[in-house]
Amino acid sequence: MTPRPSTRNPQPSIEVHIEELLLHGLPLTHSQGPAVQAAVETQLARLLIEGGLTSSLQSGGAMPSLRANAIQLRAESKPAQLGQQIAQAVYGGIGNVLK
Repeated sequence: MTPRPSTRNPQPSIEVHIEELLLHGLPLTHSQGPAVQAAVETQLARLLIEGGLTSSLQSGGAMPSLRANAIQLRAESKPAQLGQQIAQAVYGGIGNVLK
């Protein structure tokens, strides 16, 4: 038997699509860019759901640009870690716009 989400408290769903992610000046190889972008999309969707901002974006949340919070770069950062940091910075910027 496969567990199903409760109809009383359905899990919100959101899809994050980043058309273009510019990563100039970061210590990444060209092949690492897609991994960073995937991590940003996944982490940002999770943050939006957990932070309750999905209701503010349900009518479409396209944002042509956004000022994100600063991130701390480390030479040993992996693409997934960098993507998570970028997502957290972007999430903070979205929160500032929606206030």
